[in-house]
Amino acid sequence: MANDHAHSHTALIWKVFAFLSVVTIVEVFLGIKKPDFLYLTHFLGTSFLNWIFLILTLVKAYGIAWYFMHLRDEKTWLRRAIVWPVVFLISYLAFFLLYEGGALQDILREWTRWSYN
Repeated sequence: MANDHAHSHTALIWKVFAFLSVVTIVEVFLGIKKPDFLYLTHFLGTSFLNWIFLILTLVKAYGIAWYFMHLRDEKTWLRRAIVWPVVFLISYLAFFLLYEGGALQDILREWTRWSYN
């Protein structure tokens, strides 16, 4: 009986490892390739590529908390009380950092003229 329990946890750890590996490989691939249609297309103050990185990072953080911090075994209201504020706070902060960073770049563009002569 104890061996079956250990085997199920080992299989779960490998599944989580595979999931996190796939998400990380996608992030690294996108970071190396930087497809023009994602990198040069802007949405809400930054490129689609930045939004994809942000979303994939949140997915990985949620997966780590879900399995390794044992949130899947908790009551629904406790999971929501822990996860939702964090997701909303990170999304809120990331939106304003990315949006205001783009606005700052537009403002500074008027004052800086880079010459390649």
